[in-house]
Amino acid sequence: MKRLLLTAAIGLMLIVSGCGSSSIDDFSYTNHRGETVSTENLKGTPWLATFVFTNCETVCPPMTFNMAAIQEELQKKGIEDYKIVAFSVDPQADTPEKMQEYLANFSVPDESKWNLLTGYTQQEIGEFAKDNFSTFIKDDPKSDQVIHGTSFYLVDKKGVVRENYDGYQDVPVADIQKDLEKLIKEK
Repeated sequence: MKRLLLTAAIGLMLIVSGCGSSSIDDFSYTNHRGETVSTENLKGTPWLATFVFTNCETVCPPMTFNMAAIQEELQKKGIEDYKIVAFSVDPQADTPEKMQEYLANFSVPDESKWNLLTGYTQQEIGEFAKDNFSTFIKDDPKSDQVIHGTSFYLVDKKGVVRENYDGYQDVPVADIQKDLEKLIKEK
């Protein structure tokens, strides 16, 4: 029995140690300013990622508010070397112009750090979200809403997801700030 437990524990440690060790798949999408943003553009800078859409009637407005509040705290601490990337889960509806209007509804301290992305199909972003962030995206068949996860992800300078946090309720702002500062200092 002890041997079985030891084998299971070692197996679990190997699985966990393998998590988060590979870079996010290459992408090249359009942001809310009409600019191309790619994994290549983001290399060398840590970034916070999330999934939202402009027509969201539930979790996205609070999540975007929370991300803006995180940015405000980062700004107060003088932390500047990062980006924020929000992937649209409703890319057919979310044009760059519509995303620009959506972001204008929030008190964003530094809009230049934000990239609300579109320019792909919903199927593509669903697979991308599952493969790279272990999260889901699914149309709600009873409405014009999209069901998706509510996490914020911390991505390092090499494009590896290092942490994820609740982005909707009880957002651990101090932890995010501390973890981001560590990534900025990493070589």
